Amino acid sequence: MEAVIFCGIQATGKTTFFKEKFFKTHMRISLDQLNTRNKEFKFVETCIMTNHPFVIDNTNPSRAERAKYIAIAKTNRFKVTGYYFSSKLADALERNNQRTGKEKIPEIGIKGTFKKLRLPSIDEGFDELYYVTVENNIFTVKEWSDEI
Repeated sequence: MEAVIFCGIQATGKTTFFKEKFFKTHMRISLDQLNTRNKEFKFVETCIMTNHPFVIDNTNPSRAERAKYIAIAKTNRFKVTGYYFSSKLADALERNNQRTGKEKIPEIGIKGTFKKLRLPSIDEGFDELYYVTVENNIFTVKEWSDEI
């Protein structure tokens, strides 16, 4: 089974990427939908107990935030795959400004996440790690290199 962990600031295409790549095979677990860490944990726990693949579709900007998902997945023999969504802050803000309603994030929130963002590393426990960029609504996925 597989646990996928997304990492990147808001408005970098994480949810769209999920829909394109994982919708038919993985459960999407997102604080945007679940609203509380308790509900999120229950969904992760259910996926673990039923051996169902899942995607953590949150910003996960820090090593500590990613660690809790990696630990539970590894403990339960899930393969852990990470996707880092690269974006310039200005590009993310521009994409966010095209959003409406609840999907539009206050600019201060995106800037705050950007300040906390640390590149993931294979030594965190990832079995595979990828670098994702988006241009003209087309995703490019590359194998991780520490020389990004």
